[in-house]
This record gives sequence, C-alpha cells and structure tokens, in this order.
Amino acid sequence: MGLLELIKSFKSPQGREIRILLLGLDNAGKTTILKQLSTEDISSVTPTKGPFWSNYFENTDALIYVIDSSDKKRFDETGMELMELLEESKLDGVPVLVFANKQDLPLAARSSEISSRLKLTEIRDRNWHIQGCSAVTNEGIKEGINWVADVIKSKLPATAAHK
Repeated sequence: MGLLELIKSFKSPQGREIRILLLGLDNAGKTTILKQLSTEDISSVTPTKGPFWSNYFENTDALIYVIDSSDKKRFDETGMELMELLEESKLDGVPVLVFANKQDLPLAARSSEISSRLKLTEIRDRNWHIQGCSAVTNEGIKEGINWVADVIKSKLPATAAHK
C-alpha cells in the first residue's frame, strides 16, 4: 500500500474521505510528488491555476504546499500566495506541510532559509511543518507525508482513523 492509499483509508467522523490539497506555484514539482506518492496512474491529473484553487477548499483536512527551493527569485511570490491561502476562511486551522522541493539541486535553499524568508514561524493558528525534499529522488517525501498522516490521525476519533 502506497502512502497515498494509506491516507485515503482514513475517514472523517462524518464518514467522508480525508481531503488533502496539494498546491504551489507552477514548476514547483507538485505532479512529480504526486507520482511518487501514488501507485495509481495519475496521467489524467488536471493542473489548476491559482484563481481556481478556492473551488477545492471546502472540507480540507490538510494542505501540502510545494515550493521550488532552487527558484529563489520566486520566494516572495510563493510566500504571498501561501499567506493568501492561509487567510482563506475555508482553510481556517487546516494544518500545512510545506515541501521545500528540489533539494537535490546545488543552489537549493535549505528549509531553514525558506522558513525564514516565508515567515513560517509567524504562523500561530494551525500546525505547520516544513520538509526538505526531492520529488525526483523521493528524499524527504515519506517524512512529510508521515507528518500529515500523524496530524490528521490526531484529529480523528480512534475508531475513525482506519476503515
């Protein structure tokens, strides 16, 4: 069973499947991460543009935000985008995993630099975690998803954590 399938097996107290949003700027590595997580064919995954993201906010249990750690020119843009997401009322209190992707590249910023540049330490209204990763080598992906799974499980009643 892949990590994605494990998370899919969780059910909310209302019996609905757990909803995890995977968002980030273009070329951050979202699709590559999804391919690493899934044992299913995801060739039909349709990219969405930022303005359409809000269509998916309802009933979100966790947000995974992917950042291209090697594209330092876009840190301000991605930081603003993330902060706008966190201000959305439908995402109030939703835990956030920031995947600092492309750590395999020589000029990639480390998680600590990204955390500082994006002011992640100022987030006080929800659980958050930053995980350095490489979607290409799979480094750090499992650790990040395990954090998401632990946070989701901690919010579910004991009987709802598994099918």
